[in-house]
Amino acid sequence: MTDTDKWSEAAQYASMMNMVNIVVYILCIGLAWWALQSFRFDVLLKMPKGAQAIMLQILLSIALGNLVASFFIQYLGLSMGFSKMF
Repeated sequence: MTDTDKWSEAAQYASMMNMVNIVVYILCIGLAWWALQSFRFDVLLKMPKGAQAIMLQILLSIALGNLVASFFIQYLGLSMGFSKMF
């Protein structure tokens, strides 16, 4: 295997992992949005149907989805690293 083939294979692997990461982030943000829909914001907010309340839900979904996705991506990376150790 030549150096060019190794770099090509590494670039292909990195591209695939980037696509997996994007999909995981989008799925986790979507799941966070779905889960936050059951939360009663009307108890906490003055205008729960206003633009600011919707923006708050979006930002909370992104923050929560980011945390969950980061966990799964790190777990995936660590578990893939174990296969190279043995």
